[in-house]
Amino acid sequence: MAAATLASNSFPQLKLHSSHSILHSFRPHGIPRRSPLPRLTINGISNAQIGKRAENSRSFGSENGKIYRRLDSCLVIPPAKGKKPKALIKFLGGAFIGAVPEVTYSYLLGLLANEGFLIISVPYNVTFDHEQVTREIYERFHACLDSILTTGLPEISAAEIADLPFYSIGHSNGALLQVLTGSYFCEKIPKANAIISYNNRPASEAVPYFEQLGPVVKQMMPVIETSPVYSIAQTVSVDGLRTLIDVAERVLPGYDPEATMSLTKFVDQLPGVFNQVTQGISEFKPTPSENLDCFKKLYNIPQTLLVKFDFDTIDETDLLEETLKPRVESYGGKLEKVVLRGTHITPCVQEPRWEVGAVYTPTDAIAQRLISVSLNDIRVLSRTISNWFSTL
Repeated sequence: MAAATLASNSFPQLKLHSSHSILHSFRPHGIPRRSPLPRLTINGISNAQIGKRAENSRSFGSENGKIYRRLDSCLVIPPAKGKKPKALIKFLGGAFIGAVPEVTYSYLLGLLANEGFLIISVPYNVTFDHEQVTREIYERFHACLDSILTTGLPEISAAEIADLPFYSIGHSNGALLQVLTGSYFCEKIPKANAIISYNNRPASEAVPYFEQLGPVVKQMMPVIETSPVYSIAQTVSVDGLRTLIDVAERVLPGYDPEATMSLTKFVDQLPGVFNQVTQGISEFKPTPSENLDCFKKLYNIPQTLLVKFDFDTIDETDLLEETLKPRVESYGGKLEKVVLRGTHITPCVQEPRWEVGAVYTPTDAIAQRLISVSLNDIRVLSRTISNWFSTL
């Protein structure tokens, strides 16, 4: 069922609450509760299973420079040492790269943790069914949160976590999924959304020549399936993968098993995408227009910050602002937009290690200048979001 068909034609004005802790349920009158859908499986691996391979890893991030802890299928990033927690943030990254946020968003997540935020990032596999993956992410996030609220964390008690305000951040496709969450659900939703570089173009625009891609992939699959690489990816068991990891750990100096796990999760998505294309899928579900119609009728997050970058050719923040504004005004909410310097991938910028040689060259100067600019842009992004949350 498309998301837009879930809406009714009239909705009463929502009553906003000044306090919005994690345990507070925000449920506008007259909007029916959504029932969970069956779990989506891609290539034998559901979004609910992402990260399960490492669910027994409980160590926190002072080890090997890691800032996160794996808990079930989520990543938990506590506030920096000595920082009193300000709020809980649910974080979703973009398509494909959202499967490995510990790699692709590590610098941004570290900046937010340094500001005092407790972050739960939910990795997910890319799919054409946005409604299904939104519901699965919602379930996985709250399963992780329920566990934390029961046991607490080494640095923060369960009681402290329960009293924290609850916010969310999404980038690109993750921004879309956060807005969908705020439209599909009325309970256990954040007080505020920070939506970065929103994008929900039709598949034909998001992937150039998409209509021609299906038949081509379908014709190529017999060749792809005979590839040794594809065969290994399809047939290697968990035990076999563990054996390869054990060998690599002994042979490679400075080998990091977590990095291999992240790479594996990233690659795991590719066969599933190929399978969907060969099955004739030619558009996202719901379609972008159906999503916009859903937002107009069902979006119910009290406070929303839209973040747009000044050099982002695929950004659709202005369209989202136009769509959400009447809806947010109807229930007395707050919608703001800021334009920052940067590009669509600014949230994914990492801090590189640039080794200067014995002689400082013009190349070193240029490289260091570019690195400085990129890092400044992402720091401004983190500071902007943090400052905005602190005003709520």
